[in-house]
Parts: sequence; structure tokens; C-alpha cells
Amino acid sequence: QVQLVESGGGSVHTGGSLTLSCTASGGAFVRISMGWFRQAPGEEREFVSAISRLGSTTLFGDSVKGRFTISRDNAKNTVYLQMFSLEPEDTAVYYCAASQKWIAQASEDYDYWGQGTQVTVSS
Repeated sequence: QVQLVESGGGSVHTGGSLTLSCTASGGAFVRISMGWFRQAPGEEREFVSAISRLGSTTLFGDSVKGRFTISRDNAKNTVYLQMFSLEPEDTAVYYCAASQKWIAQASEDYDYWGQGTQVTVSS
């Protein structure tokens, strides 16, 4: 079993930046790929980003490509999501997730989920 805990959410103004982190425990971190999803009120869960087991490959959703970066530190069992040029449309609860696949984009391919952290971007 893998347990995930997100942190780093908060409120920022349009154009600001924020970094989220997710720490994993209860398993071998290097053996799982990691991803970030978000969900705004009244909206479906949306793929944000993913990173492969060793960090060699990354994926980004079209809405955040060029503005967000993802990285992982396997020594710390932690994955990070750096968000830049934030827009009100980025407001959502952000969830980290872990997959036993090499890398994944679909939510159904993820096996473990964190509790989420709120990101609010004001105009």
C-alpha cells in the first residue's frame, strides 16, 4: 500500500506561482510513477501532469503545458508540481496519485490518491 499526502496549496493572484508537493510512504517510491490531477467545483477531474518512475519522461495536460513543471526526488519520496503564470481557471483541488504503470495519464490507471490541496487564483 502507498499513502500520499499533498501540501503547498494556497491563494495567489493571477500571474503568481505556487509549488505543490506530495510525499509517499508505505511502498517503494522508485517503483511507481506519479501524477497530478485537479478538480474544480462542478467540473470533472482533469489530468494535469505525470512523471515516470525514474523521472526521465513527463506529460502535461494541454491547459497547463508551458506553465507547469513536474519533478521528483526519489531520495525524499516526494513529487513536486511547480505552477507559474497562474490563472483563475487553475483554481481547483489538486490531487497527487501513484500508478504501478511506467507512466500514466488516465485516472483509472492510478492506484493510490492523496486527499488533495486547494489552490485558489484570484483576478
